[in-house]
Amino acid sequence: MEISHVVEDNRNENMQNSQTLLSSKSCVSSQNEYTQEVEPGPPHESLFLVLAYLPLFELLAMSEVCMSLRDTVHNDVLLWLNIIVERPLSLRLSDEILMKITSKASGRLKTLVLINCEKITDDGLQLVVRKNPHINKLFLPECTGLTPEGVIRAVKTLSENHHSLKSLRIHGIYNIKKDHLNTIRSYFQMKLPQQEHQRQQPILFHHRNSPEFRNEESNPMIGIDVDICPKCNNVSMVYDCPRETCKKKSCKACNLCIPRCEECGECIIESEELEATACGDNLCSNCWLQLPKCNFCNQPYCKLHINHQHRLSSSNGFVCDACHVKFVAMLGACYC
Repeated sequence: MEISHVVEDNRNENMQNSQTLLSSKSCVSSQNEYTQEVEPGPPHESLFLVLAYLPLFELLAMSEVCMSLRDTVHNDVLLWLNIIVERPLSLRLSDEILMKITSKASGRLKTLVLINCEKITDDGLQLVVRKNPHINKLFLPECTGLTPEGVIRAVKTLSENHHSLKSLRIHGIYNIKKDHLNTIRSYFQMKLPQQEHQRQQPILFHHRNSPEFRNEESNPMIGIDVDICPKCNNVSMVYDCPRETCKKKSCKACNLCIPRCEECGECIIESEELEATACGDNLCSNCWLQLPKCNFCNQPYCKLHINHQHRLSSSNGFVCDACHVKFVAMLGACYC
């Protein structure tokens, strides 16, 4: 009886092993069939539809993936009608590279955005606008290599031959005076209808860094971003105040004349004290109370510098840069 039980157990084990072996072989065969079915080929057609929505950096990277994508990126003019250059490309962009990129539009360029492109010169910009006379949005913020005379020359070129430059952003370019601004305005007044002059949207301080040029239809900006400050009479970014009590009085000025909250954009009145922050930016009392604070110094970061927070694994709070340096120094002194 014991021998029969042992034989039956051996038979069962052999059957189980054979089933396991068969299942493993079937899995291997299915994997082989799957690997045999998948062969190298051209990208899926839907991938080509995504190219029009990619930023410039990713678009250039896609051109290095395969030959079909390279040919599409280089030959499709529609991908190059709106060129936005920002970091990290802005630090490397030169006049020669800009000319190569804009030439892909074949003279049909509509939007040219150069953010903090320090190497772009007046001659490089003029060469681009000459070959692309249909540009209606020209954004040059923080392009410190440009001069007011170079901007005037570019605006004049784009305003000739019945071509309308509708939107211009030049804040951050050095030495722009009232005479320069008045000259630029004269070219806008020659070409823009009166109804478009009235479409200038209020410029709020806390929205100045938002990428609204990516959504011009919902938040159109017609005209020039800089203005003459009514307080100091200098050319600068002049901000409106969203505070309800300030809409009836003159609270429109540059940030140097009227300090504003980095979070809500409201003016900080003289009776209100500036709250201390870890990043050094201005905050009103209401926004200061709502923001999370450093666990050590009890000072918040504004939304522009929230990435400077050092998160703690042992708690839900954070430590600011200054306190983090002190904390690391204290730990180093303890272990020495």
